[in-house]
Amino acid sequence: MSSADPISTLSPYRYINLETLKRNGEGVATTVWFTIDGRKINIVTRNQTGKVKRLRNNPNVRLAPCGIRGQLKGRWFNGKASFASPEELNHALSLRNKKYGLRATLAGILSRTKGEPVGIIISLDRVD
Repeated sequence: MSSADPISTLSPYRYINLETLKRNGEGVATTVWFTIDGRKINIVTRNQTGKVKRLRNNPNVRLAPCGIRGQLKGRWFNGKASFASPEELNHALSLRNKKYGLRATLAGILSRTKGEPVGIIISLDRVD
């Protein structure tokens, strides 16, 4: 793996900036928790969030490692997002709970007003 490999670059971090695109093409970066499953990035969120609405219109995304407040800690990587099946969502929830522990449980309780859980699976573009 090269040092530009997105998976090995992102794996040590707890947070990533997920940039989704508005209809006018303007990017909106959101700091999110993530897990890695093979060559895919999993994100669990709620179906009434802005990022889900934007992804329904445009699956193109960018990700970059960041701190809790969104401060960039590395380069951006391009990818395509898709929504997880119920089985994939359960797997993503399991991975998230393992990585983030009690914080993941608390976040799930506090975010219930934003709809049902939804999984986002990101396939990153190849980096040369």
